[in-house]
Amino acid sequence: MMHYDFVFSGFGGQGVLFGSQLLAYAAMEAGLHVTWIPSYGPEMRGGTANCTVVISDEEIGAPLVRHPGAVVALNYPSVQKYEPLIAPGGLLLYNSSLALRPPARADIRCAPVPASNIAAELGNPRLLNMAMLGALLQITGVLPIETVEKSLEAHLPARRRDMLEANKLALRRGAEVAQSSLLMAQA
Repeated sequence: MMHYDFVFSGFGGQGVLFGSQLLAYAAMEAGLHVTWIPSYGPEMRGGTANCTVVISDEEIGAPLVRHPGAVVALNYPSVQKYEPLIAPGGLLLYNSSLALRPPARADIRCAPVPASNIAAELGNPRLLNMAMLGALLQITGVLPIETVEKSLEAHLPARRRDMLEANKLALRRGAEVAQSSLLMAQA
């Protein structure tokens, strides 16, 4: 049985909702069962936002996740909030560009991704969500990156079509960085 549960978390405006929704769309289009539950404060941009995504090859009994198998933290407050909640053996993928300290738990895998730096190198700070999503795809293998790129083509809003290639590049760059950080961690 294939079953993944993810929490994406960050400040409003960092693309938490779009990144997690893109993953959910891609999983649906790959024929998998999916739930996507967003949660955000009333202030949206600048406030906190998080989403829970559950992906399975079987029907999903409950969409709520108390101890996620993986957390994608786009900012440091999200690391602080979700690090204690991750299931033992789970994954904390965090934006190391904004981390004040590395995560402390020894019973989870931690993967630092300098997503804000990647986005800045690519010329747009709004690409950090795609860098993090690319890293998540690389580390977990939940879906091939090409599947997510096809969903990006189908679901990127018309007003953002000029960002299609940049988003794809950020996905791939995040995956590359995650692969190299995993190789360094194993050495």
